[in-house]
Amino acid sequence: MGSFTAEEMTAIWLSVKVACWATAVSLGPGILVAWLLARRSFPGRILLDALVHLPLVLPPVVTGYLLLLLFGRKGPVGQVLAEFGIVFAFNWTGAVLACSVMAFPLLVRAIRLSMEAVDTRLEDTAAGLGAPPWAVFLTVTLPLSLPGILSGAILCFAKALGEFGATITFVAAIPGVTQTLPAAIYGLTQMPGGDAAALRLTLVAALIAILAVTASELLARRVRRRVEGRDA
Repeated sequence: MGSFTAEEMTAIWLSVKVACWATAVSLGPGILVAWLLARRSFPGRILLDALVHLPLVLPPVVTGYLLLLLFGRKGPVGQVLAEFGIVFAFNWTGAVLACSVMAFPLLVRAIRLSMEAVDTRLEDTAAGLGAPPWAVFLTVTLPLSLPGILSGAILCFAKALGEFGATITFVAAIPGVTQTLPAAIYGLTQMPGGDAAALRLTLVAALIAILAVTASELLARRVRRRVEGRDA
């Protein structure tokens, strides 16, 4: 199938970088939101749950367009950020933002389910022994939720790696700047004689996803054994 061109290698590297950044910036907020939905009752909880899952039901192109309206150079948020030299539209950082938004629901759902599975009696016991809420969270809830957090992180990474609609709408597909793997594959399928290169990139994307999921499953099993006290 031939060797990779410089442009193809750039698309591969950019996709991995964007997916890693999207996972990293989503993890903290994702854990917080999952904890709120799993362990707290407050006014607006249903609304927060709906907003978190909105990207799952909206067409990706619509999500990308909304991001462009908000974070574009003429958008209300984009104009303010531009004053500080922060630009998302048509920049690789915008791809990170788009991928984060699209992958966030999957991350939150996986972590939330894991936290809901934690026995609340353990948390109540820790609180009864005088531990403040933050200590209960850090020493009981969070460690017992680690398998779900790892699963959510890898789901986030995989979703970000394959994100196309919102990304291409928000940041376009500028070679070397915002052209990720899905955008590069799409572009190649529209070019005469581009099928071989498109297949190469498709296989690379599939390989990265398989390796990531396999590594996550192995790590999650090891963490689960340690949490349950079955691993020395």
